Amino acid sequence: MKIITIVNQKGGTGKTTTAINLGSALAGQGKKVLLIDLDPQSNLSYAFGVTETDGTIAEVLQGKKTLQAILVNRENLDIAPSSTSLADVEVSIVNRIGRENILKDAIDGIKGYDYIFIDSPPSLSVLTINALNAAHEVLIPAQMEVLSLQGLTQLLETVKEVKKVLNKNLKVTGIIPSMYDGRRRLSSEVLETINKNLKERVFKTHIRECVKIAEAPSFAKSVLAYAPHSNGALDFTSLAKELTNG
Repeated sequence: MKIITIVNQKGGTGKTTTAINLGSALAGQGKKVLLIDLDPQSNLSYAFGVTETDGTIAEVLQGKKTLQAILVNRENLDIAPSSTSLADVEVSIVNRIGRENILKDAIDGIKGYDYIFIDSPPSLSVLTINALNAAHEVLIPAQMEVLSLQGLTQLLETVKEVKKVLNKNLKVTGIIPSMYDGRRRLSSEVLETINKNLKERVFKTHIRECVKIAEAPSFAKSVLAYAPHSNGALDFTSLAKELTNG
């Protein structure tokens, strides 16, 4: 079982989109997948139409429910939903002893999955540290924009610090070029800079800009279920194959 945190402290980079659609693509390959929505904005939960539930990750972090008890199923995926109350829970656990291990301890009893993806908040918060501490690997979606380069460097330093202090086995599996537009010179230039200046692996699969990806959550579906022949569906299917092939 691989536990992978999808992280980027910058918003709008395709983090939640990656969790939804990479998870769906792997489920389509017959993999058993769990998605954990650790973002108080609950975008992943909303994108699958998960609104009314018997519990959320907020109750799990408070010790009121087990992770297993809150899971819902969509598109052959299990989902641990979030809610806006997670923001209040985050404040309440800041001063708790062992706060970095709360999510890791909650996942410990979970078995039977090939992949667990944690969709972390767009910030370097105690929730993000929990997500990094609970994971074996990190995936970083990076928007093909100049400002994303600065954020990448900072993020990689944070991952290195978490590895040094908390989770010595944590590794960066790779950087995913997202919102790539081959018609724009900037996309190619940013990708070239990332490849040249960062030693971390950059996936060969580029997630192209695709309106179907943006439309899919309105129908409570992944892009693979909503528009299976779209560029977005093809790109995430390719990314899933690249990830599983190492």
